[in-house]
Amino acid sequence: RWPMTFVLQVLGELAGDAESWAEAARLLAAAALLRDEIGLVPYPSERDRYQAEVARVHHALGNEAFASAWTEGTALSWEEAVAYASRARGQRQRPSAGWGSLTPTELDVVRLATQGLTNAAIGTQLFMSAGTAKVHLSHIYAKLGIGGRAELAAEATRRALGELHA
Repeated sequence: RWPMTFVLQVLGELAGDAESWAEAARLLAAAALLRDEIGLVPYPSERDRYQAEVARVHHALGNEAFASAWTEGTALSWEEAVAYASRARGQRQRPSAGWGSLTPTELDVVRLATQGLTNAAIGTQLFMSAGTAKVHLSHIYAKLGIGGRAELAAEATRRALGELHA
């Protein structure tokens, strides 16, 4: 698992370079957590580079937002942190409608919405605002040609049952 500390750190640095400051803080925090969990002591030059990046992100976010994002990052396993970093990245080659058109993030929103979570709770789970969760739901409804949460739950249940029988 030790290489993952470096991967998470580099992903955090890249997020910082893209001025995605909260994402950078979460990933840098996840890197620190993993490093502590496995007892990895970085080389002084690597430690200095990491500390400089943390300071840069902290300055960009301010104390409160940095502390919040850092806490969220320390709650992630390294696997969750990598999934978080890769969410909605890369070239898209999906259809424009139907279940196959949903992004990984939209599928996460479907999963949480069908569990009965509110937009605010979905947002908390996925590190987004309630408004962003609502926008994702509207995109999901449009892609699936449905009208709301009840219909989404019914469609998701039918889909799950169909996969069980396939």
